[in-house]
Amino acid sequence: MPFEPRGVFAPSITPFSAQSVDESALHRLLDYLIEGNVNGRAPCGTTGESATLSHDEHRRVVELTIKHAAGRGPVIAGAGSNSTREALELVARAEGAGADAVLVICPYYNRPTQAGLVAHFSRIAEATSLPVVMYNIPKRTGVNMDAATTVELAGIPNIVGIKEASGDLNQVAEIIRLASPDFAVLSGDGDLTFSICCLGGVGAILADAHILPGEWRRMVELIAAGRIDQAREIHYRFLPMCRALFLETNPSPVKAALELLDIAPSSVRLPLLPATDRCRAALRQELQKLGLL
Repeated sequence: MPFEPRGVFAPSITPFSAQSVDESALHRLLDYLIEGNVNGRAPCGTTGESATLSHDEHRRVVELTIKHAAGRGPVIAGAGSNSTREALELVARAEGAGADAVLVICPYYNRPTQAGLVAHFSRIAEATSLPVVMYNIPKRTGVNMDAATTVELAGIPNIVGIKEASGDLNQVAEIIRLASPDFAVLSGDGDLTFSICCLGGVGAILADAHILPGEWRRMVELIAAGRIDQAREIHYRFLPMCRALFLETNPSPVKAALELLDIAPSSVRLPLLPATDRCRAALRQELQKLGLL
């Protein structure tokens, strides 16, 4: 079945135990997400702490996720880097492992020009037969991919969408206005998903979707069906949790919430630190309000 970049995808955390990947916890997490009715998974992205995974760990997590999914929804493998050459290696490994698509972040730290971004993503698209979903998150990378650049890249056949986390609704609207209707704009921010989908976005790739994943999917599907009032109710119900999940650097709060739900351990790798007691108290309060504790 062809990959459809629509719906809600969870950029799955990478559980750790004594600073090694906790494979049993990863399997529990994947079962939880699948049973929660999320559309698909996106391992080894920002929320998966890809920046601190070794190449072998990165490959292993992608392979385990694909194997465990076993046809139960697509896997968009994180394959981004600040080095185009390294990103090409990660994309090739994902393709060899059987990923349905790859998620490729704008190169971080280097701060390429817009022309450099076009060259980077064009080179990646040329090198793979997989669908490519770009990922724009300037607060992480130090560079914003302009709407015009995104629209230019959207003309490449296997660049099928973008995870937009610029936080700029005008920019998102411009992409939706100018790109082909077949190009998928996916929200990268939980608190903006309702607005982006009302503008014409077709889904989201959200760390927030670790909590009540099926309800996130339902909100997006309600908007697509024109049932805006019902979708708005979900949006406002989720807003306080969205804020709690980003009180501190992602994914520390998400991991703390999953630990409170007895799904996965909260360990993170330095330089990240576990969520503080203040953050955990806020998360506990919001989980209780949602009836999860």
